[in-house]
Amino acid sequence: MINKGSTSSPDRKPWIIDTTLRDGEQAPGVAFSSREKIEIARLLAETGVNEIEIGYPAISADERKTITEIASLNLPVRLSCWSRARVQDIEHAAGCGTEAVHISFPVSDLYLQLMEKDRAWVCRQLYELTAHAKKYFSYISVGAQDATRADHEFLKTFLFEAGACGAYRARIADTVGVATPTSILDLVNRLKSSVSIPLEFHAHNDLGMATANAFMALEGGCEAVSVSVTGLGERAGNAALEELAMALKLSGRYDTGIDTTRLSLLCSMVSKAAGRIIFDQKPVIGKSAFLHESGIHCAALLKNPLSYQPFLPQQVGRSNYELVIGKHSGSASLQHFFSARGIMITRSEANRLLEKVRTAANEKKRSLRPEEVEFIYRKNSVKH
Repeated sequence: MINKGSTSSPDRKPWIIDTTLRDGEQAPGVAFSSREKIEIARLLAETGVNEIEIGYPAISADERKTITEIASLNLPVRLSCWSRARVQDIEHAAGCGTEAVHISFPVSDLYLQLMEKDRAWVCRQLYELTAHAKKYFSYISVGAQDATRADHEFLKTFLFEAGACGAYRARIADTVGVATPTSILDLVNRLKSSVSIPLEFHAHNDLGMATANAFMALEGGCEAVSVSVTGLGERAGNAALEELAMALKLSGRYDTGIDTTRLSLLCSMVSKAAGRIIFDQKPVIGKSAFLHESGIHCAALLKNPLSYQPFLPQQVGRSNYELVIGKHSGSASLQHFFSARGIMITRSEANRLLEKVRTAANEKKRSLRPEEVEFIYRKNSVKH
């Protein structure tokens, strides 16, 4: 839904890559079964992502078997495997049946030192491994791991060479989530002015900015961005598919092709498979995203549901918003509560009940359950 007042129409089509089945599963303690991976892949395709990074073949024979099963489904979406900068990794990926492979290279001095490699090795391997991957795959993307902590001149060199060796896309990875929206916008602007290869941005959420950084990467000119469902991933996770999809939709400038009405179902499926709860205050799909108590807010919502909501809950596959009765409720909320139960009370009657309601909620340190509100009503003998 485009914000009220926006006169623009969507004119950009970013390429949305979901990495829930690869980077998402790397979250500590998460292990999807083969059946869960297949179900998640199906729903991702139905939701409308452009590409699914479905796994890391070199990790095990079981992983390769699952990737092959998903590839055999012929889902209407590009499927890719993830690979380290090693020939054997590419060979493992080649037998899985995906049309694309992503090859990750270290580009920061820190990562090169950890791997006991140098910049010359990266450039040599970039050409050798891309040429090798072309024997098996229609699409090869290459990744600049730890790009946001890399020397900018070497990063530009890497991206230039990536285009020269025939990769179709290069990933700028904020591997440890140190970027900010302004730094990403600046970085992408500078890279776009000096390299021609399409760019993808891969965000991590260590500072809580992954979704914002992904949005700004697209604003700066990146053609693609990788995300995961609920932001699942290593440490604090990745940019969240559901958050970015709604931010892009509300901006009015992007056409993602995402069916946002499937987001709640998708997030529920992934959270259950991952054994991770969806916190109440999780943006877009958390329980509290459409839960209201404040009297001022509730009174306005009853007149116009967009007054205190950026979009309607039905747009992400949720039922209607919910008004709860608690310490901050107002008379309009009480009247609405009882009207829904076939009991009509006047504003003055509601005002008389409010003091009792607020006292009870304050004592219980929470909002009141429906039966508790009804008990207060009966106890205080408000006339029907």
